[in-house]
Amino acid sequence: MRKRTIRASEIGTYLYCKRAWWYQSQGIESQNQQELAGGFNYHQRHGKHILTGVLLRVLGWLVLTLALILLAVWFTQQLIG
Repeated sequence: MRKRTIRASEIGTYLYCKRAWWYQSQGIESQNQQELAGGFNYHQRHGKHILTGVLLRVLGWLVLTLALILLAVWFTQQLIG
């Protein structure tokens, strides 16, 4: 008997709707392909927005760090000079 790996998405499908899981396990495609495609596209756009936000946050921290370093250098030069 061959062991089958159960994916997390399969568990999620089962917990959400046992009948949907059964259809999926039988290879029966969903009849709402247009809605599924729309949801997929939405998640793609949302993921890009999240990635953009994370990158902007990192850039903000880098700019702040650079500004603090430059301020420390300037302040040190004022004390020495």
